[in-house]
Amino acid sequence: MAEKQNSKKEHTYHSKAIEMAREYLKRQQNKAIREREKLYGLQIVPKATYYNDAKGHVPGEKNWKRFGFDLHPQVSLIAGGLIILFIVLTFIYKEQSATFFQGVLDGIGNNFGWLYILAANFFVIVMILFAASKYGNIKIGGPDAMPEFSTFSWYAMLISAGMGIGLMFWSVAEPIFHYSTPSPMFDVAANSPSAAQGALGVTYFHWGLHPWGIYALVGLSLAFFAYNRGLPLTIRSIFYPLLGEKIYGFWGNLIDILSVLATLFGLATSLGLGVKQVASGLNYLFGFPDETIYAVLLIGIITFFATLSVVAGLDNGVRRLSSGNLYMAGIFMLFLIVVGPTVYILKAFTQNLGFYLQNLPQLSFWVETYEGAKGSDWQNLWTIFYWGWWISWSPFVGMFIARVSKGRTVREFIVGVMILPTLLSFLWMSTLGGSALHLESMGIADIATTVEENVSTALFVMLENFPLTQVTSFIGVILVTIFFVTSSDSGSLVVDHLTSGGKLDSPVPQRIFWAVMEGLVAAALLLGGGLTALQSASIATGLPFTFILIIMVYSLYRGLQQEYYHATIIEKIRPDVQQFEVPVEQEEEQKEESSRSRWYKYFKRNKGKGGR
Repeated sequence: MAEKQNSKKEHTYHSKAIEMAREYLKRQQNKAIREREKLYGLQIVPKATYYNDAKGHVPGEKNWKRFGFDLHPQVSLIAGGLIILFIVLTFIYKEQSATFFQGVLDGIGNNFGWLYILAANFFVIVMILFAASKYGNIKIGGPDAMPEFSTFSWYAMLISAGMGIGLMFWSVAEPIFHYSTPSPMFDVAANSPSAAQGALGVTYFHWGLHPWGIYALVGLSLAFFAYNRGLPLTIRSIFYPLLGEKIYGFWGNLIDILSVLATLFGLATSLGLGVKQVASGLNYLFGFPDETIYAVLLIGIITFFATLSVVAGLDNGVRRLSSGNLYMAGIFMLFLIVVGPTVYILKAFTQNLGFYLQNLPQLSFWVETYEGAKGSDWQNLWTIFYWGWWISWSPFVGMFIARVSKGRTVREFIVGVMILPTLLSFLWMSTLGGSALHLESMGIADIATTVEENVSTALFVMLENFPLTQVTSFIGVILVTIFFVTSSDSGSLVVDHLTSGGKLDSPVPQRIFWAVMEGLVAAALLLGGGLTALQSASIATGLPFTFILIIMVYSLYRGLQQEYYHATIIEKIRPDVQQFEVPVEQEEEQKEESSRSRWYKYFKRNKGKGGR
């Protein structure tokens, strides 16, 4: 009897302590969110836990400061010069540009497509292994770091920056294209039920774990070396375990130059797709001319608003626009689920989730080896383009994710970045793409012809078949426009950060300069070759950056290995904590506040020791 009472008493103390610890942790998390400083860029104060690799170096220490600019001379001048040269040559040789871009797309796809396929699989597998390993418990920012953003705000910024424009542009067009022109891998008849399942399955594949695995790799690497190793939030910092002090010289400059080029061209692809869809939407609603020259004009107008957001900063600009746009996109999707073929959408989501998981190995490693020209024509335009796009987009998304992910464990980071955004992308594609497939397969609408003639109009043609067409189409235009703005201003902050050597607070004119450059590159690509130029720009800049990411994996492994080793040593030499009991009777309630803190520290120090 006495043993039962003692056991019950011990259980009561244990439960009370856990409750106190959770409450204390929640208060600390809320305090970290409330008291963080306002963010006007991607500036951070680098922090070291067990290693301080900065060794006296200061972000931006080699910068050139003139005429309102604060630039790293080698990175800024070389990257900026190459981009300006590209813009000028494209405008001068506009007629020849289309042939050139098509040749780039075919050449890289035919000769290096296999590399893109293997590399993307490698990145996903590595991220899963890191999350499942002992390194998953390492916290970004050190053991005592707390998240600076709520979980909802964190996810909102991930999704809005990660894929916003692409989800709007391809959500209807891609499934319909695969339905009428199935992948050679499936060997199914066009416009058949099997083609419909394969269409959404391939779309899931292109927007699933692979892109988010790439983003997770870059984001985790940046966050770890900035918040745990005391280095600037730049791509070069990731390679300190391999290059040491050489990251401040030629090799570091080369890495950041490639990062700037990949980011700008990856952004330009997204902005070009977005403005084509905005122009089509305005043409549908108001008769606005749907021609390339007017799309270029729209780029200028929307870039102006993106510049205003850049000046406002991360808190007042990107965060608020991202959160607001996520709410609007969620309402838009729910509306279509309710008024559209609801059961069909939910069944499509469920069945194609299983199809994706079942066929993921084959989808991931198929490289049209035995398909000849037919296979090459299909995969170059889709999988190879997407993988190049995601890789070229990764410095931008990775740096942005890193900046807002302090206080999260490696496991929480990887699972958060890879799983929820993937599932939301699947639900989005099932809602819009599934609705379009239902209309097409039932003969209600001819969306396939629309996709063949002008892919950017597919969304609006689909919306014609549902209530409140004018309203939903206008919301679609607003969503794409805000995604354009958030992508542009976030990208400007990232490029600006890279070209200022990781400087904490670069001048506003500098941010405006890079925002304008993004718009000019997008305009040049549209004038120089349209969709083909946008696709070739992504895979061309993504190819050299693929090698950077492969080496990045090993460098991150070395960093996590060192961090874990020192954390283990410190845990072993830490003195044991004396055990004590905290009375929980009514008369002791006034001591609860102080005991919460003690219990929290007690359980924190004895984590992994059975609570004893």
